[in-house]
Amino acid sequence: MSDEVKKGLEGVLVAESGLSSIDGDVGKLVYRGYAIEDLSRQASYEEVLYLLWHGRLPDRDELAEFEASMVEEREVDDGVIDLVRELADQDEDPMAALRTIVSTLSAYDPEGSGYDTEDETALLRKGRRITAKMPTVLAAFSRIRNGDEPVAPRSDLGHAENFLYMLNDEEPDEVLAETFDMALVLHADHGLNASTFSAMVTASTLADVHSAVTSAIGTLSGGLHGGANQNVMRMLEEVDAAEQDPVDWVIQALDEGRRVPGFGHRVYDVKDPRAKILGEESEALGEAAGDTKWYEMSVAIEEYMAENKGIAPNVDFYSATTYYQMGIPIDLYTPIFAMSRVGGWVGHVVEYLDDNRLIRPRARYTGPEDQTFVPIDER
Repeated sequence: MSDEVKKGLEGVLVAESGLSSIDGDVGKLVYRGYAIEDLSRQASYEEVLYLLWHGRLPDRDELAEFEASMVEEREVDDGVIDLVRELADQDEDPMAALRTIVSTLSAYDPEGSGYDTEDETALLRKGRRITAKMPTVLAAFSRIRNGDEPVAPRSDLGHAENFLYMLNDEEPDEVLAETFDMALVLHADHGLNASTFSAMVTASTLADVHSAVTSAIGTLSGGLHGGANQNVMRMLEEVDAAEQDPVDWVIQALDEGRRVPGFGHRVYDVKDPRAKILGEESEALGEAAGDTKWYEMSVAIEEYMAENKGIAPNVDFYSATTYYQMGIPIDLYTPIFAMSRVGGWVGHVVEYLDDNRLIRPRARYTGPEDQTFVPIDER
């Protein structure tokens, strides 16, 4: 066993997975062998869920059955809505609220909590319920805190479109629905990222899937992971409010020791392929609205960082302006990330438990040796 310490487990192989693959040298991401560019533009989020969970793309009948099973699970119990109201009234942070709500969903799951090591299909059923209900509770939370009543899910709308409908009490136009669905596909999985690994660690103890997803949500909330997308938009708002050239603002921020969010990635050495796709969507939304300032600011910052710092944007950089131009509140960006990534979390948990081994790394002890205990009255 090597005694070399790998901080952050960087470069350490801890598992094998067939869900997604990343080539950071060339900026390539695939789900189950399919290029992210093809999936994001041609497949729905439900198709991608099926792919991640079952290992292949569904045919038309399988997709229809799967979509119907997701629709059936969208409603939540009154007790869950009561909790959503309480958290909204307390002005809880949306990610913290989502973490608490998902944990509570186990109490209302018809199959109860716990994990049956012999029943993978039960785990997938529970994962499907969590995935189907997260948009419902997140939209309800957002509306209640704004003084509005929750909007019940509709059975005739897809996963992405239904969320926008429940959020705004208005059916979105086709462009917005397709853009949001694309964003969910792009965020659905990304190898053994921090939140996915957190879910796997929890599941490796044979804790239930609600616990695994709750762990993952807590991990995703951090600014070095999912929280970066919110920080990007707040940065751009700050630049806009200062009426300052974005490059000058970035130079000043870096001189002050501030971090420019949305840049750099532990895996990619080049531009994140998801950032390329979302950048195009951000530009298109701006052009459709007749105002491309957010996209133009982003491009100016991207070009400066590439030329002077040698780092490229990650998925958070352009997801921020894409969501902003869709009218989504900034503090919902990371919960939406969770709403998508839950598909990957569940998929990885199912995969890892197929040949489970408790995840239990070691640490090198660096504390004192041979201490002599002194009774409390003599200290």
